[in-house]
Amino acid sequence: MSKFIDDCAEFIAAQSLDITRVSVYKDGMIETAECVPANPCQNCYSVAKAFTMTAIGLLYDKGMIRLDEKICDIFSEELPENGMDLRWYDCTVEMALKHRLGLPGGFLDIDCNPSAMFGEDYLNYMFTYPLEYTPNTDKKYSDGAYYLLSRIVEKKTGMDTDNFLWKEMLYKLGFQEMAWSHCPMGHVMGATGLYIHSADMVKLGAVYLNGGTYNGERLISEEWVKLATENEYSLNWDKDRKVYSKGGMRGQKLFVIPSKKLAGAIQSFEGNSDAVAKWIKNYE
Repeated sequence: MSKFIDDCAEFIAAQSLDITRVSVYKDGMIETAECVPANPCQNCYSVAKAFTMTAIGLLYDKGMIRLDEKICDIFSEELPENGMDLRWYDCTVEMALKHRLGLPGGFLDIDCNPSAMFGEDYLNYMFTYPLEYTPNTDKKYSDGAYYLLSRIVEKKTGMDTDNFLWKEMLYKLGFQEMAWSHCPMGHVMGATGLYIHSADMVKLGAVYLNGGTYNGERLISEEWVKLATENEYSLNWDKDRKVYSKGGMRGQKLFVIPSKKLAGAIQSFEGNSDAVAKWIKNYE
């Protein structure tokens, strides 16, 4: 173990931050500090959105999707016969990436509500739910937008989002076991419920840090990395634009510090992952 990762573990222990583990990618190597004994494969909650966004990026690179593509065109066969807000016809893929569909904040949150609360058919539930505002006029963070994106990946590829990612990226990254929660009809949730190792989570950060490559192999285009980071598709910059990250419930975090050529992943239970990311950013 390096002095850096030992110092990180010492800082966490001294601060009582309730962090389970931290994995850091730097100079092509991954190190993990085990802070609290726990099962290695943990729910990363909303960090899952960064993986779903990346699946959309893979489709973009293949020319299988456009960011201005209309959602109702993609799901023309699944649209309800009645009860649908006509403003859905204006919604695009990019609006979903930016949480600008018109859905209310917190929509389709299975982490806080029973899955059966939304019925069996989540897509129909979504299309018939009254939109809260005109699409693209405001931003309301919700799991619904990224469930929809996961369904788009499935619609475009004929594969579940997790299987598509395994084929195109995760196998090449050397992932260990991974599992993803599904809706009652068996579709990957996309927005949450992704169970992975921190040492695997950080590999996605490494891909973005390295402009779309990992260990010298290109996995996604530099164009997509630029689009995702500049437009904050589930990777949001801090106020100083020094760090971009995706957080998850109960203190999960994936972050990238370009100036240090470093990516990190944090698993916790109600832990202060922001404090750890800040410590790493300032570490000399």
